[in-house]
Amino acid sequence: MKKTSTRLADGRELIYYDLRDDSVRDATDRRPLDRTVTTSEVRRDPLLGDSVAIASHRQGRTYHPPADECPLCPSEGDRLSEIPDSSYDVVVFENRFPSLAGDSGRCEVVCFTSDHNASFADLTEEQAGLVLEAWTDRTSELSHLPSVEQVFCFENRGAEIGVTLGHPHGQIYAYPFTTPRTALMLRSAATHKEMTGGENLFDAVLERERAGERVVLEGEHWVAFVPYAAHWPYEVHLYPKRRVPDLLGLDEGARTEFPKVYLELLRRFDRIFGESESPTPYIAAWHQAPFGPLEEFDGVVREDFALHLELFTIRRTSGKLKFLAGSESGMNVFINDVPPERAAERLREVASS
Repeated sequence: MKKTSTRLADGRELIYYDLRDDSVRDATDRRPLDRTVTTSEVRRDPLLGDSVAIASHRQGRTYHPPADECPLCPSEGDRLSEIPDSSYDVVVFENRFPSLAGDSGRCEVVCFTSDHNASFADLTEEQAGLVLEAWTDRTSELSHLPSVEQVFCFENRGAEIGVTLGHPHGQIYAYPFTTPRTALMLRSAATHKEMTGGENLFDAVLERERAGERVVLEGEHWVAFVPYAAHWPYEVHLYPKRRVPDLLGLDEGARTEFPKVYLELLRRFDRIFGESESPTPYIAAWHQAPFGPLEEFDGVVREDFALHLELFTIRRTSGKLKFLAGSESGMNVFINDVPPERAAERLREVASS
């Protein structure tokens, strides 16, 4: 992998990740852009104890542009985009309309391929491996920013999810706090560790799931399963078998096997509802241990957390979506219409040839 860092016309950082070591990235951003001005502010809810990002400048972000005006495609002739070069393998840049910025963190965009009509599932194993390297590198770099406590790499795919740009891409949020969902996991891990005399909760969950009927696929280094209490109609958790707190901790074997396993999962997701309803909308989310202090989680250290990816779709059956209505949005109590055992069975049925 070759990494080349440069700057866009408004001062934002852009980084090329190339498969070839002899790639040259010297194109300049020719757009007449003013410096980016953001109004991001993080406010803490005194009742719930969580944080909300207030970012009014995002109202003006790019919204469903035609394909020939996509800002994530390479620049070509007089059609100038966020990527100055005429081609790329993987590219990461600071979001022009960030939810978090400055002392409130940082937001980045990750373009998986220059092919506008592709998806992550269309990548080769080599290309998917390069994306993993980019996620890992950004996790490392962002973790050293003084305002950052947690790094979150994720992909939203599909209009049903709310995606406003059709080009295959994901995002990275670098939060100035430990996110509420991660805090819940850490509290559960702390309680379990105390009650069991030191047993790791993530290890216990993984052992139980591997012995059950909800495993979707398993390799030498990774295992994917539908969790016992899945929140979403089709939800898969992907764990490395050797517990590590973040992407930086993956060994060479896990890194090498990841593209094959993950691409297989994504391709199965596109088969769940048949060809007429493909591609399947989904969210893919990496859960990593916070880099900030963990004193509030009694007895838990970073190494107790288990890196894992959660992949889920809001489509519950053909032509129907799972909406977060009163119980889910009002009380955070999910109601799942698809039994996890049936979801796992379906995901095994649609294995690619």
